[in-house]
Order: sequence, then structure tokens, then C-alpha cells
Amino acid sequence: MSEGRPLRVSAAQAAAFRLQRQHLTADRSAKASALQRPDDRRANAAAGQSVVDVVRDSAGIQAQVQSAAEMAIWTRRRETRRDDVRRALWDTRELVKTSAMRLTLHVIPAADLAVYIEAMRPASRLVLARWQGRLKITAAHVRMMIDTVLEALADGALPQQELVARAKRRAPKGMRAWLDHAWSAVRPAVIEGAIVYGPPRGAEATFVRVDRWLGTQPQLTVETARAELLRRFLRAFGPATDHDFAKWSGMKVSDTRIVVAALEPELTRVSVDGAAGWILSADADALTRGRLDAAAVRLLGAFDSFLLAHATKEHLVDAQFYKRVYRAQGWISAVVLRGTTIVGTWTQTAEGRRTIVGVELFRREPAAVRRAIEDEVAALGAFLGAPATARVVSI
Repeated sequence: MSEGRPLRVSAAQAAAFRLQRQHLTADRSAKASALQRPDDRRANAAAGQSVVDVVRDSAGIQAQVQSAAEMAIWTRRRETRRDDVRRALWDTRELVKTSAMRLTLHVIPAADLAVYIEAMRPASRLVLARWQGRLKITAAHVRMMIDTVLEALADGALPQQELVARAKRRAPKGMRAWLDHAWSAVRPAVIEGAIVYGPPRGAEATFVRVDRWLGTQPQLTVETARAELLRRFLRAFGPATDHDFAKWSGMKVSDTRIVVAALEPELTRVSVDGAAGWILSADADALTRGRLDAAAVRLLGAFDSFLLAHATKEHLVDAQFYKRVYRAQGWISAVVLRGTTIVGTWTQTAEGRRTIVGVELFRREPAAVRRAIEDEVAALGAFLGAPATARVVSI
């Protein structure tokens, strides 16, 4: 930990660090960035970087919408195809899909499952308990539900609706209202790390038992898991504050302050153009050497994790355009980044065998930006498996 004055860096240096750690720099599919130490595996954006490495370096990929998660991984590793992500999830089982930060679905490395589950379990239990309390659901009911789900999954994956149906056959009368909400039957077992998502059956999600799918998981204390989760967060999104960590994770600020205080010997105080934050001391040198390419243009898909890490968003989008990006009911738009500033949003539609990417820029941008958007759209078409055309307007 640094003593005395905080490490002073510019907003551009902080932005460069975050983009690089999220594999969103211009050379993300080519050579290693000069921003990082030669021996720093996380810094290596070389062609050998795996899908799992990218997910780990990003501190998980939000996966409320599976296609958006696949696109987020492709955005960070341009040689990725949808089948690569699905193979890592359902065949090699190197990735796993489960509820994690903020009780939302994420894709995370299977090897890290215990960290995410144990770190988030207390906060997730509190959220679930408040909802259960309104329905008068007891701890015994929850235990019965978990046992029912595990018993049903003993022979392999089952769709969510079938698990609910089995639960209803065993449930006492007082639990029926709970089970009218399909997610309710499986959520306690997910929070406890007993089950995760399995291979889909058509449009239906399935679940599998962790002990059968991944094997026995390591036992971690909450304190150990939360300290490791904070390390992952700061590596991916630092500099950041305890409020940022709370917003990203879904923990209470009072809890994240305890985690930061416990890890403080490994941290360095940072001033980003006067705003306080923390960085892992091991990353301080990389942070100070960051150089932002303010002209670089990239497309991020809906719900991209890069847009969710910090409590305030002034470093990403002008206040007047905030609601075009962070919309009602938790919807996060697909965006156009120039440097680290959101300059527009985009949507995609199909026209015959072609994908049309409609881009709405917040302001009139130079011709070079429009050309860069067209290049990004062409690359997106290769990922989607259909030619893609950009239609760009200024609003």
C-alpha cells in the first residue's frame, strides 16, 4: 500500500487501463499491449488468449441475454465464434453460467465458481429472504426446495418448468404462491451454488447439479472469497471505490468497506483528476503507463459489462444522453464508444440475409468516426454469419 499522497493519474490513463484490461484496446486481437508488464498474463492480448482468459480478465460477462454474452466475448476476442463460447460452457465446461453479481446471470470461469458463489451468497440470501418474508416462506421451506431440486437433477439436466412441476407435487400448501413464480423453485439452489445452468433444450433453459457437472468445489470463507472478488474487480475496472464495488457486486456499502479495509495492504490510493479510488499495488505501474487512443471506435453490445462497473457514469456518457443508454427496467443499450466516451447507440435488424445495424449518434461526428463504425459493423457481420450494413444517423 502506498503511504502519504495518493498516486495521481489522469482520467485518460484510468480509461486506458480499464479498456486494456477489458480487452477493448485497438490491438485486442493482435499483439500484446505495451501497457502491461511482459510477465503479466492478464496483459497479454496475443492471439493465444483463450475465451476463458477473456472472461476471467473481465471479472465475468453479464449473461441475462445469452446472445449478448456471446457478443461481449467476441467484442474482446475477435476470433471468437458463438460455438466457441457454447463449447466452453456445455462441452469442456471451462465456463459456467449462473447467478452472481447483483443476482443477475453471468458467465464466469468454472474454476472460479466457488469465489463468486461464496462472495455473493450473504447478499443474495438477504435479497431472497426479503421477498420470501412477504410470502411467509420459512427456512425449512427453502431447504425442502433445494433438496427437491437436487433429487430431481440426480440423473442429469432438466428444464426449469419440469423442476417447478416436481417441486409443486411435494410442496405444502403454504408454498404454492411462491412456486407460481417459476424462477423461485430454483433460485435458492443457485444462490447456494448447488446448481448452475446446463445445456439449453431448444428455447428452454436447463439446470444441472454442480457436484455432477463440475465436481467437488473448494471450501472458502466469505472473507477470503470477497477479498479475491475485489482483486478481480480492481484488475478489471480499477481505479474504483468501495461504492463502485458495492454497485457492481450488489453488496451493501458497509460490507464493501470492510472488504477494502481488509485488503488495504495490497492496495494503492489513486487520485483520478482529483477523484479518489483504489488500484491493486501490483497494477500501479501499468496504470501510470496507460495511453488512451481517444479516436478509437468500437461497438459494445447490449448489457456489456464494461458499462456496469462504476456507481457513476459521467466518465462514460454525458448526462443529457444518460437515459438513452441506461434505460428503464435495467435495460442497457448497445453503444458506440469513441475512446472511452459513449457517442451513440445501435440496434440490429434482419433484412433478408443481411443484418442492418442502425446507429444513432448523439452528435454529428467526423467522417473518420463513421468509417470506423462501418469497419466495426463489417466485423460484426462476420461474427453473426451474415453480411452487415451500417445505417448511421445523428439525432
